[in-house]
Amino acid sequence: MTETMTSDLLVEAERLPWVPQGDGIEFKPLRLNLATGEWVNLLRVRRAGRVSRHRHLGAVEGFLLSGSWHYLEHDWVARAGDFVFEAPGDVHTLEVLGEEEMVTLFSIHGPLEYLDEDNRVMFVETVETKRRRYHDYCAEQGLPLAAIDF
Repeated sequence: MTETMTSDLLVEAERLPWVPQGDGIEFKPLRLNLATGEWVNLLRVRRAGRVSRHRHLGAVEGFLLSGSWHYLEHDWVARAGDFVFEAPGDVHTLEVLGEEEMVTLFSIHGPLEYLDEDNRVMFVETVETKRRRYHDYCAEQGLPLAAIDF
């Protein structure tokens, strides 16, 4: 049974921690929907360089807040204020450009698969794995959990 939201919700993003995801890479979870498998988060990358090669099993929307990035497999560059749509099944390698920190708001509609150079799946990221990483980090740091499971 899917619950219907009956009131507006406010997530105070400034109160949420940046959760480490890799070397110089962090995410801030804003919404984790276990019923639909969707999540919304801010992704912050502190330095230029390649982040990951991956395939989305569902659509993704992104809105760039600062910095710039592109996919090696495409001929465009996203800059602050740009909106990006990623179709299900697209395989791409995110590369952060320049010296400015990159922050993008992503809305992710289903799992994504991290791939090696031979397209073998190395790891599958889901709303459950994001939630576990957030919960583990908060427990390690002694931080309260925010009400972001909706």
